[in-house]
Amino acid sequence: MIITLIAAAAENNALGKDNNLVWHLPNDFKRFKKLTTGHTIIMGRKTLESMNGPLPNRTNVVITRQKDYTYESCTIVHSLDEALAKCNQEEEEVFIIGGGEIYKQAIDKADKIELTRVHTTAEADTYFPEIDTKKWQLTNEEYHPKDEKHKLDFTYQTWKLKNSNG
Repeated sequence: MIITLIAAAAENNALGKDNNLVWHLPNDFKRFKKLTTGHTIIMGRKTLESMNGPLPNRTNVVITRQKDYTYESCTIVHSLDEALAKCNQEEEEVFIIGGGEIYKQAIDKADKIELTRVHTTAEADTYFPEIDTKKWQLTNEEYHPKDEKHKLDFTYQTWKLKNSNG
């Protein structure tokens, strides 16, 4: 099973502020949907709540410290290890979709990072962890200039763990 972190982060690794993304990139949402549909997605409680509920056509696994937390159509767990254990081991790839704390816990367990690097710096209260280029190798990059639907330039990046088959 390949564990993939998927995120959109500014050049200063900013992810969001006050439980919201700090930009609107429709093509990034389309790519996210295309990559994650049909897979298990793992997220923190605040990420779930910021999305107004579980995403369709995916198995939604939510990590929270709240022991009595429930959310319709979601599997609730209390640690990243528990979340990963809930995944069908036959599944080819699972996606970790945030937030910042979950990414920090997961980066050392991940095989791949699908990062949309948004070409700006943003004020945020949630950040993506620094990608250690000694451990990670950039294997693909696709640049998108700003246009009428996208106020910012961005680049899709695929990072793979060095010395991994993922």
